[in-house]
Amino acid sequence: MMKLLSGGLAIFAGIVSFPVVGSPHAEQLNPAADYRHDPRYDRLKSFFARFECPVKFYIREFLDAADKNNLDWRLLPSLSVVESGGGKAAPHNNLFGWKSGKAQFASIAAGIQSVGYQLAHSPIYRKKSLDGVLETYNPKVSYGDRVKAVMAQIAPARSLP
Repeated sequence: MMKLLSGGLAIFAGIVSFPVVGSPHAEQLNPAADYRHDPRYDRLKSFFARFECPVKFYIREFLDAADKNNLDWRLLPSLSVVESGGGKAAPHNNLFGWKSGKAQFASIAAGIQSVGYQLAHSPIYRKKSLDGVLETYNPKVSYGDRVKAVMAQIAPARSLP
């Protein structure tokens, strides 16, 4: 049973569905991917634990989004730390302040996948260097330096895949 409410919200058998910002190509996480023995997993686990970040439960999703979209594996976690304190302040599951904080995602995992996809495939981001991506993401001069500083805290650029 579905009942449509004002504003585009729908109730399905008692479950409320909210509008979601995402990509048409967002896929389910690869159930075969097991990152627990990946050294990047341990780095993120240690980093998030040190700063008591709620996103510590989403390491697999960060790595999956980076791998699917050929992004530096440290980028999305770093953006989440700069924008939301690693999930400490993430209204509507928006870890990244996406669309000036107005974007809404069905879940944290959906937000990670969607933003990862956009950073790799959107015409305004694709084919840009890390500096170009960060400048487009937030043009404040110090912003890119802040994100890269967090990335360096996670791991030096050449230390892991």
